[in-house]
Amino acid sequence: MDEIFNKLEKIIESRKSSSINESYVANLQSKGLDQILKKIAEESAEVIMAAKEDDKDKIMNEVADLFFHTLVLLNFTNIKVDEINKKLSSRLGLSGLKEKYNRNKIGGIK
Repeated sequence: MDEIFNKLEKIIESRKSSSINESYVANLQSKGLDQILKKIAEESAEVIMAAKEDDKDKIMNEVADLFFHTLVLLNFTNIKVDEINKKLSSRLGLSGLKEKYNRNKIGGIK
């Protein structure tokens, strides 16, 4: 899956400098962070609705949309897919509860 995310990352990067009339990515990014977050919220809600409908094909389509818009967010905030890969790799083999505890402890939340 890394390969497709890396390819999409490159495409998103190349499209953000395109005309907002010719590129969805350029258009969305020109509207700023709040609009990108709104799209992620919409796509998240659509994933939930598809799951509630128990429609596997619809779930896959909506998750693909959510992943894409998340990649647009990462590009907008200058975070690379490889950085997310490293973060996830550092969590492999670590209990989710322990990882969350460690993150909250470091952040000052107990």
